[in-house]
Amino acid sequence: MSESAGQRGCTVGIAGFGTVGQAVARILSTDTHPGLRLTHVCNRNIARKKADWVAPDVVWTESFDDLVDSPVDVVVELIGGLSPAREWIERALMAGKSVVTANKQVIAHAGAQLMTQAGQQGRHLLFEAAVAGGIPIVRALREGVCGDRLYRIQGVLNGTCNYILTEMEHEQVSFAEALADAQRLGYAEADPTADVDGFDAQAKLAILIAVGLGRIVRVEDIPLRSISSIAAVDFLYAKRLGCVIRQVARAELMPDTGGIRASVRPALVPETSALGRVGGSQNIVVVDGTFGGETAFSGFGAGGEPTAVAVVSDLLGIARGTPVTREAALPMGGEPQPVTREFKAPHYLRFMIVDRPGVIAALGDVFARHGINVDAVLQEPGWSKAELPFVMTLEACSSTAMTAALRAIDEFDFHVRPPLWLPMLANGATARERRA
Repeated sequence: MSESAGQRGCTVGIAGFGTVGQAVARILSTDTHPGLRLTHVCNRNIARKKADWVAPDVVWTESFDDLVDSPVDVVVELIGGLSPAREWIERALMAGKSVVTANKQVIAHAGAQLMTQAGQQGRHLLFEAAVAGGIPIVRALREGVCGDRLYRIQGVLNGTCNYILTEMEHEQVSFAEALADAQRLGYAEADPTADVDGFDAQAKLAILIAVGLGRIVRVEDIPLRSISSIAAVDFLYAKRLGCVIRQVARAELMPDTGGIRASVRPALVPETSALGRVGGSQNIVVVDGTFGGETAFSGFGAGGEPTAVAVVSDLLGIARGTPVTREAALPMGGEPQPVTREFKAPHYLRFMIVDRPGVIAALGDVFARHGINVDAVLQEPGWSKAELPFVMTLEACSSTAMTAALRAIDEFDFHVRPPLWLPMLANGATARERRA
């Protein structure tokens, strides 16, 4: 922002007047931050979207051209998705505007290129709201713990999934019932695929890998597993094991190769762990550093107001004249690094079967052939023999061995439903991944 702009205050144009856009506009329409002034709103169907609580001198338009051609200092992109959002951000930067965005997909897929472009133009590109909503995790990683050498980042990054899983846990309802409740309360979209199948957390994890671990990965290379196959009975068994079930996004530098191990998948975590204690629609990010150990950041990671707070915080950073050179939050060069899917951990396997003699022996034989040791067999009483759930916990083994064993197990004809496989994490890290 130029000196003259700083003297007259920072003018802001919002592109996208949905839940977050409206929450940002409400904050800017108060006298809380007099150095920020909303001057433009761009959205489709402005006749329907126009709000009477916005100052009468604000310009409303359906054309992004009007916003780019205006004298605003900062464009706030809140339309979501990859296109046309990426093109709009590029156009705003080329027009000499700084940009603040909450768009995780754009930053995850093209953040390094856009950051380079912003630097070439001498403009800001800030994206605090793209990960974990109101938790200032981007700023925390690049400033608060930058003196450490981080080697692991993990977290609960999707409020919809966390609400569904904790609702199933507390109310002992099915996945479908918990999802319907989340949709009724506005925590889940009509099409919840991006949340429950892990795509939302996948993009957020890619950003955290870049910001916190200094590595660029292709978003689509991070393996995913849906939470939709989890049943209410799994929480009964998890409790017996002193655990809860969470959708865990995790990434770690591999000390032997310097590569990246990453995934987004449901897992059992100790109920007393940082990941296990976060409930409802809240998020948490836990980072591990060589010198500082474990540090956790938690709060509301979704919703209009928490996300708007992150957006406005970025706007205030620009208005205060933060130098562009301090914002190199993403690695700028090099090819994306491959993501390793292999990991070693104890495992939870829940079966739903037609009960008959020899089932445990058949399973034990498969595990023995793949070099996997059974730790325990758990069975809750009172279930029908025609649809009997039971759990086997397995000692730490490789995910490759586990996958091969499951392929053999799938051939048995006693399954009522496919087995559910979840890694068991010790305080958020697999047994192998914990460091002295």
